[in-house]
Amino acid sequence: MKRYAIVVEDAGSNFSAYVPDLPGCVATGDTVEEVAVSIRKAIVFHLEGMAEDGVPIPEPSSRVDYVEINA
Repeated sequence: MKRYAIVVEDAGSNFSAYVPDLPGCVATGDTVEEVAVSIRKAIVFHLEGMAEDGVPIPEPSSRVDYVEINA
């Protein structure tokens, strides 16, 4: 089991997601819940493609954190 960080962004008319540790692995959805399902499927598809191509699968290394500022 591997745990990859994802970034979800509000794209205005929908939501998009990407995986910092897997360049090119992206997904979109009408809602946050939909994009979460789509990015999980995209990660599986991406990793399967990498394995078929003989490309080493990168270990998850990105971290997600938040900082608070007075704005």
